Amino acid sequence: MYRFLRVLILLCAVSSVRAQGYTLVIKGGTVIDPKNNINAVMDLAVSDGKIVRVAKDIDAHGALQVVDARGLLVVPGLVDLHTHVFFGTDPSRAYDGGNAAIPPDVFSFRTGVTTVVDAGCSGWKDFPTFKREVIDVVRTRVLAFLNINGAGMRGSPYEQDLREMDGKMAGITARQYKDFIVGIKVAHYTGPEWTPIDEAVKAGNIANIPVMIDFGGHKPPLSIKELFFDHLRPGDIFTHCFGQLDTREFIVDTLTHAVKPFVREAQQQKGIVFDVGYGEISFAFSQAIPAVKSGFYPNSISTDIHAHSMNNSMRDILNCMSKFVAMGMPVPDVIRAVTSNPAKEIKHEELGNLSVGSVADIAILNLEKGRFGLYDYTGYRIEAAQRFACEMTVRAGRIVYDLNGIAQPIVAPRPMTANGATH
Repeated sequence: MYRFLRVLILLCAVSSVRAQGYTLVIKGGTVIDPKNNINAVMDLAVSDGKIVRVAKDIDAHGALQVVDARGLLVVPGLVDLHTHVFFGTDPSRAYDGGNAAIPPDVFSFRTGVTTVVDAGCSGWKDFPTFKREVIDVVRTRVLAFLNINGAGMRGSPYEQDLREMDGKMAGITARQYKDFIVGIKVAHYTGPEWTPIDEAVKAGNIANIPVMIDFGGHKPPLSIKELFFDHLRPGDIFTHCFGQLDTREFIVDTLTHAVKPFVREAQQQKGIVFDVGYGEISFAFSQAIPAVKSGFYPNSISTDIHAHSMNNSMRDILNCMSKFVAMGMPVPDVIRAVTSNPAKEIKHEELGNLSVGSVADIAILNLEKGRFGLYDYTGYRIEAAQRFACEMTVRAGRIVYDLNGIAQPIVAPRPMTANGATH
């Protein structure tokens, strides 16, 4: 009798779900969800902005929209850990409300990105302005690393002023805006002092958030071994990890072409996070190829996208991902590096996955076959047999980008706020 009642209740629940229908059903794609160890052909159902089912052969009868994803990859909405999106019109302000930064909605959805993390454009003095003018009004989810410099990423001489690097004020500001500020950023300081990093770590300790270090500009370069083991904490982030400039110490020895042993120790034993932060001149194949071929993979793949890098060899996150596949990094590991890993790094593990109950941020990607040329800023070029392209992006359960009209019926997206609600 008890078993009969359980079956009856289950049948009633299934009938109820079918009766009310789903908002969206994605059929037949290869679901890659690294957090949940899924890599299989499955269907995915969405209702009320949430993922409600991931299974084989979901009945799509009654769904408002159905997507045929056969031959495509269905992955969590991508998380770009390093971007510059505090855009404005004042050229004298660089990335801090200036025209070197770009609006996130311009590049995000067309590349499968649903969450961006601004990498220190605003400082503790002007984060409220960034929030009001960008975060609160765009459709992309925007989180932020707060610059340890109170003036933000305004350019010289502002970014060289040690008096502006106040760990206590940055930490207090980060705690005040804890729903948006996910870390502290250090960048562009060219002096010999460790003050910016130590003040950033102080702020990170106050707010219980990681620090991201753009470590360059010093002549002679400061020691990255000292950085990793004497200044940073487990979970802190070393961005531009494959850069090769004369103002930075490299992680790959240019004579032996081997990853320095202490670098592996920093990643594997201490827990330092290695982030790509591709940028305009902060990625070189001469560093990345020997590292990847030796099994040293970045924890996260990010773009450092801004007005200059987006039209250079970086282009977008899909191009960066394609390069790592071409170098030999397995596709599931690449997907992990743009979904669950960056979400974990910023302590927002509710993002970057396709768990039932999670917000329905989804990217449908095509791994195109052909002959493609991929190059870095030095002009070094490799050929690839495949590259990523974005077919569709779903943000909070709504289709916000559909390259080839694969949703049926096609419904024009309605205006939407940053949290996914319609205006």
